[in-house]
Amino acid sequence: MPLLGLLVIALMLYRFEHSQVYHPTRDSEYTPDDVGRPAEDVWLKSPDGPRLHAWFFAAAKSSPRARFVMLFCHGNGGNLTSRPGYYRAILETGVNLLAFDYRGYGRSDGEPDEAGTYADAATAYAWLRTRGFAPEHILVWGESLGGGIASYIAASQPVGGLMLQSTFTSIPDIGAELFPWLPVKLISRIKYDTHSRLPHLKCPVVVMHSRGDLTIRFHHGERNFAAAREPKAFVELQGDHNDPLLANRAAYVSGAEKLVQLAEATKPPRTE
Repeated sequence: MPLLGLLVIALMLYRFEHSQVYHPTRDSEYTPDDVGRPAEDVWLKSPDGPRLHAWFFAAAKSSPRARFVMLFCHGNGGNLTSRPGYYRAILETGVNLLAFDYRGYGRSDGEPDEAGTYADAATAYAWLRTRGFAPEHILVWGESLGGGIASYIAASQPVGGLMLQSTFTSIPDIGAELFPWLPVKLISRIKYDTHSRLPHLKCPVVVMHSRGDLTIRFHHGERNFAAAREPKAFVELQGDHNDPLLANRAAYVSGAEKLVQLAEATKPPRTE
């Protein structure tokens, strides 16, 4: 086959991969009123240019956990306005919460890619530091695809804890399962390799996954949990990939609570 033909096929496969990984939407679905808490509208500037939109929900000043903040890295679909139920559940633990949109999602500029989403999460982390949050009080929450981004932050910055909610081990792993007829592991350019990072993390890790997850199968959660170091915890969710709150909200809240408890019981993050 001529070189040009091979290049065209490769380009088509790379575009297909991108379209499968990222499903951003621009429309607002809900507002902070739907969370039941006021939110500060925040604009962040990623180092390479894109302007990023975020919501910051402050904990009650009287909360004994007001020193903690959850940095929420959402999944590959929708945008930050799509997840009011998750925010309500997390805020029940008494912490602050920063939810942000990656480039290309919601009101954020640009188009998503792996390096860009990492830079965006690092920008959100840096903003929390400027707001006075100590590294050991920043807990990083990764939902689905967001687990690959949250694990990057936990590997590159000192944090107080990491949550992996319904997260795959890596994009090549999940891609090979979803498209077994394609040489995914040979051609994949998008990695989000959470599994390889976990043995090196020295912060508490909580993994939440459902046996009923038909999108990212339960064994991904099991493998991630096995790879993580102590202190760690596994919380079994119920329902399909996007339905943990409908199936068993109490389990979801218990996972959030467990992460905060582990962070409270752990000394400031240790580094390699």
